[in-house]
Amino acid sequence: MSFDYGEFSFDSKEQVLEKSREFWNPGKTDFWVESGVPLVIDRREDYFIYDMSGKRLLDVHLNGGTYNLGHRNPEVASAVASAMSHFDVGNHHFPALTRTALAEALISTAPAGLTKVAYGSGGGEAIDIALKTARHTTQRRKIVSVVKAYHGHTGLAVATGDERFSKLFLSDRPDEFVHVPFNDLTAMEEALRGRDVAAVIMETIPATYGFPLPEPGYLETVKRLCEQHGTLYIADEVQTGLMRTGELWGITKHGISPDILVAGKGLSGGMYPISAVLMSEQAAGWLTEDGFGHISTFGGAELGCIAALKTLEICNRPETRSMVHYISDRVGRGLREIQADYPDWFVGIRQNGVVMGLEFAHPQGAKYVMRHLYANGVWAIFSTLDPRVLQYKPGILLKPELCEELLDRTEVAIRKSWAEVRESGWRAEKAS
Repeated sequence: MSFDYGEFSFDSKEQVLEKSREFWNPGKTDFWVESGVPLVIDRREDYFIYDMSGKRLLDVHLNGGTYNLGHRNPEVASAVASAMSHFDVGNHHFPALTRTALAEALISTAPAGLTKVAYGSGGGEAIDIALKTARHTTQRRKIVSVVKAYHGHTGLAVATGDERFSKLFLSDRPDEFVHVPFNDLTAMEEALRGRDVAAVIMETIPATYGFPLPEPGYLETVKRLCEQHGTLYIADEVQTGLMRTGELWGITKHGISPDILVAGKGLSGGMYPISAVLMSEQAAGWLTEDGFGHISTFGGAELGCIAALKTLEICNRPETRSMVHYISDRVGRGLREIQADYPDWFVGIRQNGVVMGLEFAHPQGAKYVMRHLYANGVWAIFSTLDPRVLQYKPGILLKPELCEELLDRTEVAIRKSWAEVRESGWRAEKAS
């Protein structure tokens, strides 16, 4: 059987994996094969992805929320296809029709106080822009983030995250990048006490750390501490933005107006790379001082702006908000019912809207569940920095019948993973 994709073809899935090891990324390719997830995505539509073998998977990983609206959302795809008769990437030096229109739309829907937009092509680049902006505004170098944070892999962004990645590329700089435990206000206040911190950067709910929820009042107090110490607050909404919490931006549920807000992933509608940094007038000073301060050939590419305009419009529809509330309630209730049947195994549900982390008792528990979900037609991923927790992210337009299918398949996977762990003797060892 041959797989012909027009500009290229492969003889088999095995050939793809072989060439992926040879020419692309041997470590990542082998990791997934050895993990029991030999996935090579072929066809994709709605909330389904299909392996080259034809295996269908209901996607609740969504590539970190990139596919909030589903794969190849017809409205976003149509908008981009139509735009290609007039627009291309554009020229980053000049005022642009689409960049201007998207910037206005973003600001009109943003938390109060944000007035300017700068663009990147991905979340990591946007985080770099945000950090550079904070340093320029405050004339300070130090950045505070949380332990086990993840804000991307680019130059400054990787230093804000877990040492697993920062040390790999010699980017760990403890004198400039300070990490404090999440939900620890004492540690945060101590980090800010010297009045030498440019910015505190936090995901509203840290994704790669397994979606631990902020304790009541935590984020609000961090913002107040920032104001007291002349530090900017950067809200990383790459995964929690665009209606995933039931509000367009998760940070607004805490009544916080950040100095800088970063959007990415779902902003593209999964159709064209784009990210955005929304800034207060104070933070945006460099745009007036030297508008060439950040240059990105593909940042704010005009076709990406078209995708983002349509995505933003869909996310802002009242019916979309209503759908998120329905999905959140139905899937949340269903998960709690499953949890009641396996309380020693399925030990926690971290949920805010359709941002969900499922916690299991084994230190690698989410990997077991992930494999059984994959075998049973669902794709969800373990949390890289806390593999007890499964990242479980239903799309914001998931139809009611797919909610039911998802819950049925999830119960089977949790039951089978629990049986596998018990058969391994882990439970007896734990009890002893």
